[in-house]
Amino acid sequence: MYSTDLAEVYETVYRSRGKDWAAEAEDIAALARRHTPGADTLLDVACGTAAHLGPFSKLFATAEGLEIAAPMRDLALERWPGLTIHEGDMRDFDLGRRYSVVTCMFCAIGYLGSVEEMRSAVASMARHLEPGGALIIEPWWFPEQFEEGFVAGDLAREGDRTVARISHSTLQGRATRMEVRFLVGEPSGIRTFTEIDVLTLFTRDEYEQAFRDAGCSVTYRPGPPTGRGLFVGVKEREVSGR
Repeated sequence: MYSTDLAEVYETVYRSRGKDWAAEAEDIAALARRHTPGADTLLDVACGTAAHLGPFSKLFATAEGLEIAAPMRDLALERWPGLTIHEGDMRDFDLGRRYSVVTCMFCAIGYLGSVEEMRSAVASMARHLEPGGALIIEPWWFPEQFEEGFVAGDLAREGDRTVARISHSTLQGRATRMEVRFLVGEPSGIRTFTEIDVLTLFTRDEYEQAFRDAGCSVTYRPGPPTGRGLFVGVKEREVSGR
């Protein structure tokens, strides 16, 4: 997971599906400001290659990222010089400041392996919110939405690079185990690599309880941006001991 090989082709594959990170960033900024009027500082947790964070930096006076994977951070800073991207683990981080908006997009929270880890991550994010600030998290699928044996395939072309991606999903405990194989063709030759992704199928109730226990009201908005919906929380109070 999070290899240099993946970082190089990640955006190419999802752009071929029609994913528009800049448009999503505009929608998320508008949503955040409906809940937190005047919001002007943002932290994007698990920001990856900065595909959302880059556009966020044009929409907020301050927009910073948090990313655990060095290949993703390196590529993000290469593409968006001047961004501030902190190295850190969403389960337990302390940046020493607060923001009016904290986001965690594109199902990154699903990579956590247990309810306890997910709750720790939500609490860590909420600690970085100003009172009245907005916490927006895009979940992985809920358990009832899982489809055993699901196969997805993509063929993407950008410039002189062609990428084929095929994935197969199975149930592993209470998680989705995706075996993802890539075939990359470039003028220098053809290469292949495989990624194994394991994403936990947390329930809606588990997410919502994590928000409430972190001192945030919470609503769930089904649908966009990827069909999995969004959890939107507003920081209501300080929670001692968190």
